[in-house]
Amino acid sequence: KDVQKEREPHVYLSKEEVKEKIQSYNLSVTDKLKMTLNANGIYTGFIKVQMELCRPITVQSSPSQERYAPSSQETAFYLPDGCVNTLHISSTNTVREVIEALLKKFFVADNPAKFALYKRCHKEDQVYTCKLSDREHPLYLRLVAGPKTEMLSFVLREHETGEVMWEAFSIPELQNFLRILDKEENDQLQILKNRYAAYRGKLEEALRGVLKPG
Repeated sequence: KDVQKEREPHVYLSKEEVKEKIQSYNLSVTDKLKMTLNANGIYTGFIKVQMELCRPITVQSSPSQERYAPSSQETAFYLPDGCVNTLHISSTNTVREVIEALLKKFFVADNPAKFALYKRCHKEDQVYTCKLSDREHPLYLRLVAGPKTEMLSFVLREHETGEVMWEAFSIPELQNFLRILDKEENDQLQILKNRYAAYRGKLEEALRGVLKPG
């Protein structure tokens, strides 16, 4: 069940409370992705983000290239459904910074403004997916919920704005989308041709059997 964007009530914890929560969190960790509390009160840790993207992403073949700049070295492709990525972040990192870091990690050229981070959690035997505010702190949410992804997980999606805002895409991106659509169309046409060719062969075989003398 998807719900509207909400702002998670942020409880300001004392340094001692944070220390206790991190100790409890680390005792429950099973994948070695523990949190670390620094002397200045800022803590670091890991979050896992599941990619649920409906549209293709544009990736730069050269990481040194300026991001968001149109280039012939860009390739668009569909990301496999359910792909999960792990990020090492701090308690000061916001949702917007997490999205930018995630795209930068994989040289994605698309504008971060096209994406939104969601939290998925269990409440009263139901699963809720909720869009997070850009100013939320994902590592704080992870700490409060504990390490179990069944209780809380993060999902990256495109912004849900109804119709796709095609004007937000660059010309190379749109050209790549057209190439992908052409390929998908040709693939589907070939599948249909092969299916009907098989049907035609069986019909012709059956007709030969019916019309066979004797």
